Amino acid sequence: MSSVQTPAARVGPPAAVPSGRPAGVLLCLVSGVSFGLAAVLAKESFRSGFTVSSLLVGRFGIAAVVFWVIVAVRRPARPSRLSLVKAVGLGGAGYALQSAFYFGALTKLNAAMVAQLLYVYPALVLVIALIRRIESPDGRKLAALLCSAAGLVLLLQGGAGGGSSPALGVAMALGAAGTYALYITVAATLPAELDVYLLSAIVCTAATVSVTCYGVVAGSIHAPAAAAGWGWLVALALVPSVVAIGTFLAGLRLVGGPVAAILSCVEPVVTALSAAVVFGEGLRPLQVLGAGAVLASVVVLQTRRRRRATEDVVPV
Repeated sequence: MSSVQTPAARVGPPAAVPSGRPAGVLLCLVSGVSFGLAAVLAKESFRSGFTVSSLLVGRFGIAAVVFWVIVAVRRPARPSRLSLVKAVGLGGAGYALQSAFYFGALTKLNAAMVAQLLYVYPALVLVIALIRRIESPDGRKLAALLCSAAGLVLLLQGGAGGGSSPALGVAMALGAAGTYALYITVAATLPAELDVYLLSAIVCTAATVSVTCYGVVAGSIHAPAAAAGWGWLVALALVPSVVAIGTFLAGLRLVGGPVAAILSCVEPVVTALSAAVVFGEGLRPLQVLGAGAVLASVVVLQTRRRRRATEDVVPV
């Protein structure tokens, strides 16, 4: 996540006026599907012997190299010192911590459950905005918050699933959602003219340094036991990172922030379906109902007439 990314980080430029062009819709859906595959690719990597630290170092490192190559070709303007500091903080602290929570939760809990719990982050972004008085409460926003809260209750009432440590997994997944909400709040303050590929390169580089330092101190960085692990790592770095971010940014320019955010709801659906097919994981009836309520809250939040800056930053 995701943004992550995560979740992966999906930091977009100011969205254009929604045009409804089919190409933009397709690009956003490709992005959502790519992000949705992160959980399955991560679990396969863990099966190959990767630790969370090793996986994150490889994912961020490979993605950073690719983004820097793109930056070298594009040659965007350099960021201001303040923007650079914020970007480094977003990667070294926000993105690294959010991804650690998300991928850590995948080792404790079913992938479908982790993906659904992560998607309470839009409601948390709204809560932060209300506390900061950037947003004012109204019936639609309160309805979205209630919908998300009810969905979360149903998800938890339905049981945490067949993970190895469900309670810890739930706590880590919610930690990923909370961290991502803070990440989005800070990222929304970056100037619109900051090149998104340069920002992604800085964020991924800072995250690489952060998780590498932690892994070295903790002694948790090592090669996978199975050679297939390297293939899963490269797939994780390219598909739900580089490809997902690139297609999202392209689609965002064509359909606008609100539409792109709604289309991103395909992500947890893909995660749930892929986990069911590959690992036989699934959600119980109450959890399916709760997942629907959480996703409905995202749609309610995004279908408003006046676009907000935080809509241009959508998770891993």
